[in-house]
Amino acid sequence: MNLSQFELQFADFIQQQQIHDAAHDLNHIKRVVQSAKQIAYAENADLNVVVPAAWLHDCVSFPKNHPDNKRASVCAADKAIEFLTSVNYDSQYNEAIHHAICAHSYSAKIPTETLEAQVVQDADRLDGLGAIGVSRCMLVAGKLDSKIYSNDDPFCQQREPNSKIAAVDHFYEKLFKTAETMKTNAGKTEADKRVRFMKLFLSQLSKEIDAEKVLESNL
Repeated sequence: MNLSQFELQFADFIQQQQIHDAAHDLNHIKRVVQSAKQIAYAENADLNVVVPAAWLHDCVSFPKNHPDNKRASVCAADKAIEFLTSVNYDSQYNEAIHHAICAHSYSAKIPTETLEAQVVQDADRLDGLGAIGVSRCMLVAGKLDSKIYSNDDPFCQQREPNSKIAAVDHFYEKLFKTAETMKTNAGKTEADKRVRFMKLFLSQLSKEIDAEKVLESNL
């Protein structure tokens, strides 16, 4: 089976799907595919499962505030298998691909039962971390009309984080917790690097907020 030829069809299919926000666009898919391949090579996972699952994991998506958002991964898995059947992809991988797509979602809370599902989940979650993660977080916050940070305890030191209020809250409510859920050794190593960057970002933001307050007090 020529996997690279199938990838061209996967990419064409994804470009035909409805995308609800820039944080889950084709570039997101491509980054997840690249990360999934790197992790799969490091962990000796089956690329015949990992690659199609990574390409198709968001072929169905809903806006963050949509009532069916938690069902998106299951809907995507069903649609992915329909598509793979239509292009005559080897059906022996269907069950494993379906599971990997279902289990990638943070909100669905479906346990990963295979190495390949762990690889795809780690690859998708890595895209919520590091410089890309910060950028995506700000994109989504802007669409939801929330602030960059809350004036009341910006870094959630004495209150519960609430992503609906501010983008920085999302770091504490989800992203840092996501980094702790990495399943593969390769995923954990990369997540640690990206979290370090995010903490440096927050440190710099804290300095700039303090400078802003000093300026305001002198006006």
